[in-house]
Amino acid sequence: MFRVTQHIDFCYGHRLLEYSGKCRHLHGHNGRAVIVMEGAKLGPGDMLVDFAEIKNSLRTWIESELDHRMILCQDDPALPMLKELGEPIHVIAGNPTAENIARLIHNYAHDQGFPVVEVSLWETPNAFATYRG
Repeated sequence: MFRVTQHIDFCYGHRLLEYSGKCRHLHGHNGRAVIVMEGAKLGPGDMLVDFAEIKNSLRTWIESELDHRMILCQDDPALPMLKELGEPIHVIAGNPTAENIARLIHNYAHDQGFPVVEVSLWETPNAFATYRG
C-alpha cells in the first residue's frame, strides 16, 4: 500500500452555534489540513498522486473557498449582515467544527477523484479532528 500526505495551511474564521464556550464568538484560526491518500498501485510516473495535481486542485480550492473566509453554518444569524458587508464567507449545512471542515475537505478531494482516505484539520498547534470516509 502506498500513502501520500500533503499539508495545506490556511486561515479561516468561524463560530459555533448552540455552544457555550469561547468558540460561540466570531474568531479565527491558522489551520492546517493534512490530506492522506492511499492506493495499492502506482499510476503514471510511478506515483500514487502527483503532488502538483494536489496543489493545482485541492490547494487552489482551499485557497479560493476557505482561506481568509468566515466558515459559517447556514443558520447563523450573522450571515445576512456579513453578506451585506461583502465579507468573504463559506456556508456549510452544520456547525463549522474542525470535524465538519475536515469532512468538507475530504468530500471535495473525493469528488475530484483523489484516493483520499482521511483528512485532519489542525485548528491549533495542539488540537485536530480527523474525518475518514
